[in-house]
Amino acid sequence: MASTSAEIIAFLLTISGWVLVSSTLPTDYWKVSTIDGTVITTATFWANLWKTCVTDSTGVSNCKDFPSMLALDGYIQACRGLMISAVCLGFFGAVFGLVGMKCTKVGGSDQTKAKIACLAGLIFILSGLCSMTSCSLYANRITSEFFDPSFVAQKYELGAALFIGWAGASLCIIGGIIFCFSIAENSNAARRGYAYNGATSVMSSRTKVHNSVPDKSPPKHFDKNAYV
Repeated sequence: MASTSAEIIAFLLTISGWVLVSSTLPTDYWKVSTIDGTVITTATFWANLWKTCVTDSTGVSNCKDFPSMLALDGYIQACRGLMISAVCLGFFGAVFGLVGMKCTKVGGSDQTKAKIACLAGLIFILSGLCSMTSCSLYANRITSEFFDPSFVAQKYELGAALFIGWAGASLCIIGGIIFCFSIAENSNAARRGYAYNGATSVMSSRTKVHNSVPDKSPPKHFDKNAYV
């Protein structure tokens, strides 16, 4: 029962993390910068993995898509690949997680389902690591440019999408670790069951041997007075 509850908690954590990671990919504010006037914010610059935009004080946004994938900076290409990989791995992890959970009717025996659940946990951990690496790589580029005194172009700060990506990656990793522990719990339960069945079989075999031994005691002779 405890193993089933742990698997349900792990599945909820991983699915929540996967949804957060998936929502991070199209989110606008990966990095943001503002230009303040004397009274109001005159312009807000922001960018993500697909475009860069500027929003003026009236709320009108002008965006420019990145012209060519081959002309992009290497870190943006790496972040795109890692985030897409994280989303795809999370999808397959969710499928394997559903099959491997004890509360579902598919997947075979408990030992087989435990192995499938462990595989789902490994996939979710890999998905979380991909998302974590992507967000950390992007954040490292932002901070290195921000604190570089020789960098004269527009400086940005960390956007909300990075924090959402980190949170989703953490949930995927935590849930994946719980999934991986399910195979160890199942192995311990199977080992305890085997020991108990073995003891029962030994006792039953001893009983059978005892019953199969013929009674070699000498026959009793009664005289006729014993029946009176």
